[in-house]
Amino acid sequence: MTAPLKHSDPITVDVALGARAYDIVIGRDVLGSLGARVAALRPGARTAIVTDRNVAKHWLEKTEASLAQAGIATSRIVVEEGEGSKTYAGLERVSEALIAARIERNDLVVALGGGVVGDLAGFAAAILRRGVDFVQVPTSLLAQVDSSVGGKTGINSPQGKNLLGAFHQPVLVIADTSVLDTLSPRQFRAGYAEVAKYGVLGDEGFFARYAKILKLEVTRLEREIAQHTYSPRVQEDYMSGIRSGVNGTPTFFINGVRYDGYPEFGPLISALETA
Repeated sequence: MTAPLKHSDPITVDVALGARAYDIVIGRDVLGSLGARVAALRPGARTAIVTDRNVAKHWLEKTEASLAQAGIATSRIVVEEGEGSKTYAGLERVSEALIAARIERNDLVVALGGGVVGDLAGFAAAILRRGVDFVQVPTSLLAQVDSSVGGKTGINSPQGKNLLGAFHQPVLVIADTSVLDTLSPRQFRAGYAEVAKYGVLGDEGFFARYAKILKLEVTRLEREIAQHTYSPRVQEDYMSGIRSGVNGTPTFFINGVRYDGYPEFGPLISALETA
């Protein structure tokens, strides 16, 4: 568990996608505003929360309480933690549970969890009744800076990871930094590695600031997320050149590019590999 992040005023990033535009709300304790925001966004809608067992222990009741306070009916769907849920069987279970919960076209699916839950719940929403809107409530730093935005959803195939899916933009993202208090240091580093990756893709100054990623102070986390992650990444929701670069960079780190002519990245790569 990490030390609690310091409080700052919430930041709202407007993702300008025309008819598909949505807000990303970033800040400490913004999860409590979920119910009011959903009620304003979709009056009269029901919700179904998809989460995993670990996240449910920490944040499910608070999420349900926020929705209930706004008079929103909700149901819960709890899956097992980890990539094992991103399968045909996992998708079938979530989809059937959403149907049983009578989630209709005007209702909302709430993805409460990390990248696995967001991918799974988002894909189920995309195919349910030919498309139901969903809300992302990412609970890991990695999900807050990457998978909760941009509309990528999907499951794994026995033949490979994320080979089945759809681009399905959320209608709202609630990135509550207080939920990160329960993360381990290693989980925090995984998120900061993702942020550093954007510097590798074209912002030398930003990358230099994160070269000491394992010692980085987190007091300005909300502003860093808003400024350097969301805005430039969600203007396109298909496999453009920059999207291909974003997707390719994890291999760049994992394979240790310092051996292929990039020695300047050696200290960061070593730190990440041994964390």
